Amino acid sequence: MRNTTKLKQILLKFNLDLSMEEEDLMKMTLVDKFTGRMKSFEHSSYSHLIGKAHGYFLKEIKGAKGKDITL
Repeated sequence: MRNTTKLKQILLKFNLDLSMEEEDLMKMTLVDKFTGRMKSFEHSSYSHLIGKAHGYFLKEIKGAKGKDITL
């Protein structure tokens, strides 16, 4: 799956903040639009950050299926 497609899916549920903390170290913070919970990931590769965020998105969606939450 392309990073653009993953990003579109992530943005359905989360607001996203992308910043560079140190030289070559990016930090991505996800803020859940519904609960306000935050999750952060750090890595030097944008693709890796998108992959981690998408994996977290899928985990959250799977957990929400039984809780009657829709996107």
